[in-house]
Amino acid sequence: MKSKNASSLVIIDDDIDLLELLSSFFRQRGYNVASYEDARVALTDIESKKVAADVVISDLKLPVMSGLDFIKRIRTFNSVLPIILMTAEGSLEIAVEAIESGAYDFVLKPLHVPQLLISVQRALFLNQVQNENTSLKSLITDQDFLGLKGVIGKSPGFKKAMELAKRVSSSQANIIIFGESGSGKEVVAKAVHELGDRKNGPFVAINCSAIPENLLESELFGYAKGAFTGAVGSKTGLFEEANKGTLFLDEIGDLALPLQAKLLRVLQERKIKRIGENTTRDITARVICATHKDLKKEVEKGNFREDLYFRLNVIPIHMPPLRERKEDIIPLSEYFLKKFALLNNANIKGFTKGAIKRLESLNWKGNVRELENAIERAVVLANSEFVDVDDLPGMDQGFGETKAEEGTTGPALFSVNSIMTLEDMSKKYIEFIFKRNGYAKEQTAKELGIDRKTLYRKLKELETVEQLTIQ
Repeated sequence: MKSKNASSLVIIDDDIDLLELLSSFFRQRGYNVASYEDARVALTDIESKKVAADVVISDLKLPVMSGLDFIKRIRTFNSVLPIILMTAEGSLEIAVEAIESGAYDFVLKPLHVPQLLISVQRALFLNQVQNENTSLKSLITDQDFLGLKGVIGKSPGFKKAMELAKRVSSSQANIIIFGESGSGKEVVAKAVHELGDRKNGPFVAINCSAIPENLLESELFGYAKGAFTGAVGSKTGLFEEANKGTLFLDEIGDLALPLQAKLLRVLQERKIKRIGENTTRDITARVICATHKDLKKEVEKGNFREDLYFRLNVIPIHMPPLRERKEDIIPLSEYFLKKFALLNNANIKGFTKGAIKRLESLNWKGNVRELENAIERAVVLANSEFVDVDDLPGMDQGFGETKAEEGTTGPALFSVNSIMTLEDMSKKYIEFIFKRNGYAKEQTAKELGIDRKTLYRKLKELETVEQLTIQ
């Protein structure tokens, strides 16, 4: 009896005893097996789809049609089906010819059957990866906005941002993208790159808030050999790596003042100096910046250079947060569901009506990034073919917000059955505020009343605790 979920093998050999042996071996291990003494009959059945084939095992020397001829014929209508050839002839020439003809593997007789099993398993894994890649490429190709593949959105705010990106894509003007963390600022930057005359060049992105100031300078500008302790060789900076392409500086509002001065000089002169060098190097990269901050207020506070602000703010593009783009929530959710269903080999077909209402009603403070994480979690945990309300994050799940007796919301810190230390409570509260702010470090530090360095240290401690817990 054939199993619906089992892999299907086609085995071809004119040695009836070996054919029966191999068929029995693989059937006992849960495979669906179709066996043939004649390669012509097997070819006809595979082409007509009379028989399913995930992998073919064929002898090289067969009457009428050889294994090599079989491969050449089957490649005329199926270019990816893995075919494993068996032969008693172990010459290098035959092996090379078999692989060049399109064989996946080449095994020698007398057979070591466990080795053949490993070859089949590897071929099946290759099949799975190829199918996933094909499906994901198809999924991305199906999404087309302004000629861009994989860009999803139909809300007025999203369309306005993307249309402006298209209009300025071939200009040389400086662009700065404003928007909350996770709202899709990099999508806009990539649109400018892909739609402009630099699309054939590299797109290089860096988050200025994620790297300490002393390391960020060397990442951006590079350094010469011996420029500092540990500089055993020279390093090309990102400005140079992005030549003839685009350099995307995300969270530019977190750039330290000394680096702001250097960036201003680069934008004015279009030249850089590697750390430890006196010679200048021309750069041709287009620089696009983004931030979640109000740079006007940062200028007033003295945290951001006014001259750099005016230099960057030639063409501002505003990406609205997801809560202001309600029309985009369901299309994005459906895309993420298909993506993660493919990646996790999950039979998930869609959302229930209740789940759709829940998705549309949530605030999504972490924007598209939070939505993507929520859908991935739902796909993994769903118990049926449709994601339901219980599979989605609610106000009482994880360390999210919970309804208090007074009807307010706040972090679920206290439990009748457990008592936590003051240090643990502090860590959980920092984690709560960090998640609530959509993982924006600057806003989190501001709300907690601590400086960024202290926040980074606390977050590093949380990361270490999580890794120890996982181990």
